Amino acid sequence: MTDWQFPVLISDVGGTNARFAVVPDAASPVILLPAGTTEGFPSFEAAAKAALAGTGVTPKSCVLCAAGPVKGASVKLTNADWIIDGRQVARALNLKQGLILNDFEALALSIPSIRPDWAREIGNVEKPVHGARLVHGPGTGLGTAALIAVDGKWLAIASEGSHSDFAAVYPDEKLVWPHVEPKLGRLTPETLISGPGLRRLHRARIAATGRARPDIDDPEIVSRALANPGSDEGETVAMFWRLVARYAGDLTLTFLATGGVFLAGGVLPRIAGLLDEAEFRRVFKNKAPYAEIVEQTPVSLLLKPDAVTQGMADIARRPELYAIDYAARAWS
Repeated sequence: MTDWQFPVLISDVGGTNARFAVVPDAASPVILLPAGTTEGFPSFEAAAKAALAGTGVTPKSCVLCAAGPVKGASVKLTNADWIIDGRQVARALNLKQGLILNDFEALALSIPSIRPDWAREIGNVEKPVHGARLVHGPGTGLGTAALIAVDGKWLAIASEGSHSDFAAVYPDEKLVWPHVEPKLGRLTPETLISGPGLRRLHRARIAATGRARPDIDDPEIVSRALANPGSDEGETVAMFWRLVARYAGDLTLTFLATGGVFLAGGVLPRIAGLLDEAEFRRVFKNKAPYAEIVEQTPVSLLLKPDAVTQGMADIARRPELYAIDYAARAWS
C-alpha cells in the first residue's frame, strides 16, 4: 500500500479522448480539467501539461488509466499511437509517484464509488448481495473487467476478452457476418461492438441486402437512427444493442458476475433512447443451460462519463481499500 502525495493528477485516456482532473487533497472534491484528444497531442505528457496550464496546480502524484494492456509501469494504447511510460511521465511532470491502470480495470475499481443516480437499470431485477461484478462496454474499442472482494479489499480482474473470436448466432447475423470487414484479419467482439464496429455492422447489413456499402461514420448512423428508428440505421442500432446484450451475457457467465453488470463506454449512452429493455433482457439471459444465473443478474447502463475519474480519486484518497500490487505497479 502507498500513501499518495497531494495534489493528485487523475487521467482517463482512451483511443479518442484524454480526460484530466485534480484532487487537491484527501478531503476535497475532484476538479475537472479541460479534456483533449489523443490525436491532438504527440504524447500523454504534452496533453497533461496542456490540461494543467493556467490552473496553478502542481501535482505531486498521478493516478491514470489507459485503454490498453498495462505492463508494469507502462501501457501502449490499443487504438492510438501513444505509449505511456510512468517514469517518463514522472520526469516530465516532476511527480513523486504514480500508478497506471487499464481503463476497464480502473472502471471496475470505480464500481463501489458509483451512485444510483449515475446509472439506468435495464429491467427490474432484485439487487444481489454477493458475487463478482462486471463492467463492460464499447467506445473506440471494447473493454471488460471484473471486480471481486478479497479480505475486505476490492480486487479488479482485467481482461482483453474483446479480442477473442466472435461467431454469428441468430439467423440475420449469419446473413450479415460474411460481409463484415475484418479488423487485422479477424472478426472479434470489438470488431462489431465498438464505435468503429457500429459502422462495420451497418455497412455489412446493407451489403447483405445486395446494396452498395454506404460511406457513413458512426456518429451519423446514431443521428439518423435517433431521428428515425425504423430506418436502416435504426435497424443497425437495434442489432448492435442485441450484440451488446448477447456478449454481456457471455461475460456474465465467464466471470460468474452475479453481483451485477455495468455497461459503460462512450457509445451506449448516445443510443440509450433506442434501447428495448425487454429485448435486451431476453437476449442477455438466453444462455441455456445456465439461463437462471444470468436471468437473476442486474444490468445497469452507466451514464456519468467521469465515473472512473471519481473512482480513481477514491483510490488516491483511500488506497488501503484496494487490492492493488502497489509495490510492483506504482512508480516514482
